[in-house]
Amino acid sequence: MSPRVLPERPLPGHAVCLDLRTDAGADDLDAAVRAALDAPQPGGERRFLVLDDADRLVAHQLLHERLSSYGPAHIVCLAVGARGERNLSRSLTLRPPAAGVLWLFDTVEDGVPGEAVLRPLVEVLSTPEVFDAVLRALGEVVHGVAVPAVRVLEHDLTEEARARAWRQAVEGLTGQDVPAGAASAEQVPGALGLLLDDGVPRSLAGHRWLPPQGRAGARLAACDEAVGDAVEDHQRIRGAAGLLTGAGRTVDLPGDIERMTEELARFRTAVADAFGAAGGSRLTAEHRGVLRDRGIELPEMPREITRAGIVPALRDHTHGLIGQGLPLRSVAARLAALSARTAPVGSAARLARLDVICGPERLRRLGGRYPFTAGGSRPVALAVTGVLALLAGLWPVLGWVLGPAVGVLAAGLAHLMLRRRPNRSPDGRIDGGGATGAAPRLFGGLAGGLVGAGIGQFLGPPPWLGAVALTVSLAAVVLLALRDWTRAVDDWWERADPEEARRILREIEALVVTTAVHDWLFAEVRHHCSAGAGAVARLLRGLARTADARGRVYERGRAYERGPSYAPTEHEEALEETPSTGADGGTSSWSWEDWTDGAEEDVWSDMDEDPTPVRSSAPPTPFAPPTPFAPPTPSSPSAPGAVPSDGPSALPAPAWLERRYGDGGPLLVDTLVGDLVAGTLVILDRCWAGVERDPGAVAPAAYEQRIAELLDETRLRLERDVAASPPHRYDGLRDPGGLSALADRADRPDAARLTGVAADPVALLVLSDDDPGRTVTLCGPEHLRLLSHDPHAARHVRFVPEAMRSGAAGDDLWRGTTEDVVWTGAGRHAGILRLVPLRADVVHTVRAEEAGEA
Repeated sequence: MSPRVLPERPLPGHAVCLDLRTDAGADDLDAAVRAALDAPQPGGERRFLVLDDADRLVAHQLLHERLSSYGPAHIVCLAVGARGERNLSRSLTLRPPAAGVLWLFDTVEDGVPGEAVLRPLVEVLSTPEVFDAVLRALGEVVHGVAVPAVRVLEHDLTEEARARAWRQAVEGLTGQDVPAGAASAEQVPGALGLLLDDGVPRSLAGHRWLPPQGRAGARLAACDEAVGDAVEDHQRIRGAAGLLTGAGRTVDLPGDIERMTEELARFRTAVADAFGAAGGSRLTAEHRGVLRDRGIELPEMPREITRAGIVPALRDHTHGLIGQGLPLRSVAARLAALSARTAPVGSAARLARLDVICGPERLRRLGGRYPFTAGGSRPVALAVTGVLALLAGLWPVLGWVLGPAVGVLAAGLAHLMLRRRPNRSPDGRIDGGGATGAAPRLFGGLAGGLVGAGIGQFLGPPPWLGAVALTVSLAAVVLLALRDWTRAVDDWWERADPEEARRILREIEALVVTTAVHDWLFAEVRHHCSAGAGAVARLLRGLARTADARGRVYERGRAYERGPSYAPTEHEEALEETPSTGADGGTSSWSWEDWTDGAEEDVWSDMDEDPTPVRSSAPPTPFAPPTPFAPPTPSSPSAPGAVPSDGPSALPAPAWLERRYGDGGPLLVDTLVGDLVAGTLVILDRCWAGVERDPGAVAPAAYEQRIAELLDETRLRLERDVAASPPHRYDGLRDPGGLSALADRADRPDAARLTGVAADPVALLVLSDDDPGRTVTLCGPEHLRLLSHDPHAARHVRFVPEAMRSGAAGDDLWRGTTEDVVWTGAGRHAGILRLVPLRADVVHTVRAEEAGEA
């Protein structure tokens, strides 16, 4: 067998290629047929492209028949004949409509080995649309046997452009390592957002977490009551009633504050006890009982979030991040941050927050004793009292008594403020001390009253003026005393700030609710989310590492371009030593060892000697504008303006093959990245069931193998048709890469935007008239007399990849296209196959009894 002419790994859906040209024994042939039968094909469609020696078609009849052992099969046989053959014998198995034969004579051209002629022809015929069209055409010619005449255009990339696009695509998929960052509720789905903030589900808004009959609830109610009593007492004493009536004697503000502080400390202790007792375990009936004993009543799980909804939310979040264009490592970093934020730490970890809210220092400040000061500045108080006493002393004669009496009144009111100060218990047990400025007022009043009496004696104002001055003086003394009292009480209240206890109560209560929801009710859900997000983050990092290593292994396959100094990394060597396994657990028939070890053999398979490895230092020549189609001369196998390539396309080309190379279109890298991203999403779809069951049991190796196969498949399409075909649908077959129809072919960029090569020459060739001179018949001049000379007997198959339909010039380029054009879903070849029938006496059909044991 000669596998060099067969695709190393045909695209899914293409015809299975089988080469029976060999001198090997029957066991080797049987093994080759079994491998062809085991190759996956779309359901209900079984196509086989068989290469065989023309003189062995009858001898291989049983092998041909076995291709139908799994069900009806379609066969196109490329029968390669020697130069001296003049007749073709074939069995009934190779008759239309299920089979047909293409007879090729002496495929070796001048300077072009026969394998180099067969390989592009095999790639064209294995395309399912061309295969079917050729088989239909063979059914319309005599005996179902024809000699092909061919003209083909090949649109491809230079090796440098292909390697650059592949490297950028892999980098676009994997990205660089980034720090984990922080996860926020606004960046995740609602089900996950409930786990990230301290909010309470709406269905639990009215729940009584601390029932009054419980231990913690009783402490909360007692503390809240003490705060209320203190607030009420403050309101009673802050005005005139508190200073001038007996209300101040019955108020015990210091006692209220002391009781409030004690109850707050007890409440804090009860909550701390509950936090420590519940711990960080998942919520059980036993834990519910422990919390109930400590006064905390837990409801049932809220309907807004369930354990079953976590993994779907993680899936949507992950797919959304990847769909936004974030590389795998960036998505992994975000999932790692989500895992860290949702990891349950247990209610005991809330004790530190409880100490911040209501620690010993804050309790000491609440229970502290603050002095009561009234009257303002003492010099100002002395002066004001002196002026008021002076006014009262202006009454002649009576002023000697009234003036000093005003000073005594001011001092008495100041002393009354001191005795009824709010920081002193009625029984004197608690006293924060204070000063109200009674002495300055007394001295100022006596001095001012005597001065005013002297002035009144000297001036002798009328009695009514003295009475008015006395009234004003007394009213001012009383009003100023009430103002100083109220201000002083409010100032002391603000410094003592007993109402802070109420704020502390609300903060502790909110902390209890947050702890109950997120550390107890959501403990299992948070654990599941954290474990799931962490598992997917690790999986994505593993996929990124595998993708990077896979790309480097491919680069190693091109080591001949780097020179002998290139050395692989340890990961590359390890990856090469690991056998590739398929979905069924068996060893895959193709791996990256095959690619790397066989790349040069495949590239130079049609040459007698391997060339010396070199790497050109010159920059690539830009692709010349397309020129109208002109058949190349035998001495010039490449089309005018074509750029030389270092890859398989650099092999000598037959006369009927014109190659045109591009440097990559503007949408090539984006298309490759889109395919890799879409394939990665399909691969991840298979992990979520395992994440739901047990995140810790998710085995990254299986998914890393699938992404390796995804990269292989995408790389294969890049090699075969510059990724013009979308990822193929497997339709229930063995699915090695986990792929499906990820993109609509109609939405696919056209070939010009992928290769950078315009489709104009293709249109000129396909739209040309049926001129036999435009195709090259694959036979020698001595064989022409074996062909039918009926001009209407030949059949034409025009084929163009769907990706070239639009082209750079739009749909106008293909206006007038004949209806018999076959639009292929994949491939980089376009052209014409002209099937020329043979004379009726040239082909002989051998029946089974005639074939004998052969």
